[in-house]
Amino acid sequence: MIRITILYPNNQGSRFDFSYYVETHMPMSIKLLSAHPGFRGVSVEHGLGGAVPGSAPTYIAMCHFLFSSIEDFLAAFMPNAPVLQGDMPNYTDIEPVIQFNEVLLSQ
Repeated sequence: MIRITILYPNNQGSRFDFSYYVETHMPMSIKLLSAHPGFRGVSVEHGLGGAVPGSAPTYIAMCHFLFSSIEDFLAAFMPNAPVLQGDMPNYTDIEPVIQFNEVLLSQ
């Protein structure tokens, strides 16, 4: 299984609208991407703090998509990329960091 992690760095002065992201963007993303049979799930997280108590989180938001393979993710995402990426200005001005991971253990 593959996890596609989308990280939004907690840059000072940046904007991230969690209400829009959770209530509008993610339902649209889930609807479009879950139509592919390789879709396995998704989670969204809101960064609350860093390792030092009271410190700011490194990432303000994270999204984790699970797919059977990188090829399945790309097959689901690429036809929908213009819509999904085009919606980004509605919730953030942050350039996300994207990483593909092989899930070795999950309970």
